Amino acid sequence: MTDPDPLDALIAAARDVRERAHAPYSGFNVGAAVRAGGRIFAGANVENASYPLSVCAERSAVSAMVAAGERRIEAVAVVAGGMNGPVSPCGGCRQVLTEFAAADVPVVSEHADDGSRARWTVGELLPAAFDLSR
Repeated sequence: MTDPDPLDALIAAARDVRERAHAPYSGFNVGAAVRAGGRIFAGANVENASYPLSVCAERSAVSAMVAAGERRIEAVAVVAGGMNGPVSPCGGCRQVLTEFAAADVPVVSEHADDGSRARWTVGELLPAAFDLSR
């Protein structure tokens, strides 16, 4: 018997919130969750007819985290389907994640249809992040 993945609770939260995504234009429902301060904050993508006003699931989860008073991401999970395997956060979300996460923070993505997973660190996803503190 294998030990459970320590990120399973994050994946479960992302999987659950994905069911409430608002994606009537793309049909591409995404759920994300971040762990911060030992708590889990989940978010779903919310599309808008004016596409630039849409909000990605990862940014939705980060916004919930910030609204709750947290500022440091400990781990990230993303769940989406429809692609050929797990998806990584988009470029904009990668930059937002680096605002609140160290380069070694784990990011796990699960494919909603087949359960396959991929893993990266925030630093692997955006190795030359824009950072005003440097």
